[in-house]
Amino acid sequence: MVLVNPNTSTATTAMMTAIARRTLGGVLPVRGVTVARGPGMLTDPAALRAAGPEVLAAGLRATTAGGCAALVVGAFGDPGVAALRAAVDVPVVGIGEAALREAAADGRRFGIATTTPLLAAAVSNHVSALGLADRFTGLRLTVGDAAHLSADPALLLDRLELAVRACAERDGARAVVIGGGPLGEAAEGLRSRCPVRIVAPIPAACRAIVRMLSV
Repeated sequence: MVLVNPNTSTATTAMMTAIARRTLGGVLPVRGVTVARGPGMLTDPAALRAAGPEVLAAGLRATTAGGCAALVVGAFGDPGVAALRAAVDVPVVGIGEAALREAAADGRRFGIATTTPLLAAAVSNHVSALGLADRFTGLRLTVGDAAHLSADPALLLDRLELAVRACAERDGARAVVIGGGPLGEAAEGLRSRCPVRIVAPIPAACRAIVRMLSV
């Protein structure tokens, strides 16, 4: 399996790849690749749109090289996923779609906690496009600049915990999706701190890939 990181942070690629490997436990080998161009974080709609062609190019290179049983796109907005599905013959899963579908399974009400206010409308539109709006309790944002929070893991965890608790206690969510590939480590840490079910996008995508390959 190849995990494509739609931003240019190789550290984020390594982190997400490590989470995928832990989730899969050797069921599939995982190789992380980083797009050639773009920002270190996708924090606004323009960056999300621009990432699509870069993801497509990276995914095509990975499948052409061989040894790629499936592709995971590691950004919550799923840039390039539709284009890849039309272009390659292996399963393609976006971490956003996988997490949202897992959170909403069995009619469960779910919320989203994330750090990028400029992408709030895009995230809500994605929920609606997947047909999950009737189960969506809303999106809660952390306080503070996303890049600053990402540079301080302890602060990021604290701020995300507040957002998760707001989803559960104020909005009635029974599950909360942590909205972002770069938030993967924080999502793992939140499980022991929050009373509500935490849905982490990278593990959700890995589980989706395993199901698709098992059919």
